[in-house]
Amino acid sequence: MEFELLIKAPLRICTLLLSLGSGFAMAEVAPIYACTDASGKRITSDRPIAECLGREQRLLNADGSTREIVRPILTADERAAQEAAERTRAMRAAADADAVRSDRNLRARYPNEAAHQRARASALDDLKRTLQLSQFRLDELAVERKPLQEEAEFYAGRQMPAALKQQHDANDAAAEAQRVLMANQQSESARINATFDAELVRLRAMWAGGRPGALPAAAPSAKAAASAAALAASKPAK
Repeated sequence: MEFELLIKAPLRICTLLLSLGSGFAMAEVAPIYACTDASGKRITSDRPIAECLGREQRLLNADGSTREIVRPILTADERAAQEAAERTRAMRAAADADAVRSDRNLRARYPNEAAHQRARASALDDLKRTLQLSQFRLDELAVERKPLQEEAEFYAGRQMPAALKQQHDANDAAAEAQRVLMANQQSESARINATFDAELVRLRAMWAGGRPGALPAAAPSAKAAASAAALAASKPAK
């Protein structure tokens, strides 16, 4: 019996020491929260600090080093603002990626300036032909209008015959339709040129070794608007 006690005693002591060691280890890894409250007071605790829920808290190791930064709990307005900022960042990142993709496609489509100029000329060719046809039709209508105008002058101060008035009005309407068509085609021509001008700026930068997407987004609309205004000012009179 005494022999058994002598054998079991060291085992119990070892078990007790192991239990105590585990407790000390758990105590060493217990979290320590630290923060500075609104009044400037430094607070520490073994759990998240209520006075600092709206502030950043540091989760410390046993040696006082920072293990983790605990972000403040946001109010509803703060959460909404944070989500809005994240959406804005995501949209900006998507726009940047789209700009890179667009620039790469642009550079692949136009390996040099000659290719770009050929594309511009091709895009404008149909418009030039349409403008030429409209101008030709306007010239025809002017020729047709001359005898109508001379006949209308014969009825100065008197009621014009219905048939003559109808021919006169039809000529006016046809001429106006051609002028509107020409103005629209000229505006489209200005838009195409502005687009190609903006592309050329980006292409020249990339041909010189610039990175796709590095230039800010092009804004040719101001130039297009100025061109359209100039064309409107020079629109032929009736």
